[in-house]
Amino acid sequence: MQPTEPIYTANMTDQQRSWFYAEYEQARRDEVIGVLLAIFLGGFGIHHFYLRRHGLGVLYLLFSWTGIPTVLGWIDAFFTPSRVRRYNAQQAAYIASQILGSTAGYTAPRCPACGKPVAPTAIFCSHCGATTAGTSHFNAQPAT
Repeated sequence: MQPTEPIYTANMTDQQRSWFYAEYEQARRDEVIGVLLAIFLGGFGIHHFYLRRHGLGVLYLLFSWTGIPTVLGWIDAFFTPSRVRRYNAQQAAYIASQILGSTAGYTAPRCPACGKPVAPTAIFCSHCGATTAGTSHFNAQPAT
């Protein structure tokens, strides 16, 4: 399932967008599962662990013998869908910032003859045919 708002992928290339959706699919949580966990296992705080709210999960677990977390779990079932949506939005924003941030400082190497961008592993320029071996910015020698 893709996020409903395309704001996370607006400035991404197709490759970055597919990377984003692959990562987001692993990180996202489902609202129905969250509600079911709150209803049936809310007394143990499992629904908080599901949303990586470990502090509250441990607190519910410590007081599970009193029965109070069970009542709170039933109440939390009503708030869980919005919490899951907020969690998913935070995950999407984080993943997008990591993807866009990881390529922000990257500049494609340029052909020494025509100045057009070439692939980092290219031996010849696809525009003019000049040799580009050894001119990649990864192999560039420091200026003396």
